[in-house]
Order: sequence, then C-alpha cells, then structure tokens
Amino acid sequence: MTEPDPAGVLGADDLGSDLGERATLVQFSSAFCAPCRATRRVLGDVARMVDGVAHVELDAEANLALVRRLEVTATPTVLVLDAAGRVVRRAAGAPRKADVIAAVGAAVG
Repeated sequence: MTEPDPAGVLGADDLGSDLGERATLVQFSSAFCAPCRATRRVLGDVARMVDGVAHVELDAEANLALVRRLEVTATPTVLVLDAAGRVVRRAAGAPRKADVIAAVGAAVG
C-alpha cells in the first residue's frame, strides 16, 4: 500500500455510506473483475475483525466522477481512510490481509 493520496477528504456524500468510526476501507470494483471478489472477502474480514472499521464497495463505472477525482485507473483499487475521511493508504490490485491490517493500524494509530 502506498502513502497518502492528495485527493482531500472523503465523506458519506462521496461514498453513499457512512464512514467507519475509526477507519473506512473503500473498494472500487467492476462487474467482471475476479480479483475484486477476493478483495471484497479480505476487506470484509478485516472490517469484521476490527471494531469501528467499515468496508464500502463502489462500482467504478457508476461512480465515474469520484474515480476521476481520485485517479483510480484499475480495479480493484483500495483506499484506507482515517476517521476524518482522509486517504492514508492506497493500493491497486488484490491486497493481502496482513497489508490491510497494517494499513488500518496506520489509519487508527
């Protein structure tokens, strides 16, 4: 996972869902993306394991304005937001669970 994204702060209006109390895992997916299904499982597992962490999955095609704003060029793309909605980590491709847990630690730490 890479360092913070200069995209600013994301909120419930951007995501169509409430932010997690401590962190939010935002996943951009597309309909025929096999790695997106694996990513959904990993992020869902982490969100269930860590109190106050939410997982929000967005269809990239249905959210083109946000995709462009955040410069999402591949699916899956995962953003880790802190409690205030700031992007603290970003990754393209299916992440490993250990990497997601470490990124959540950075977001809540």
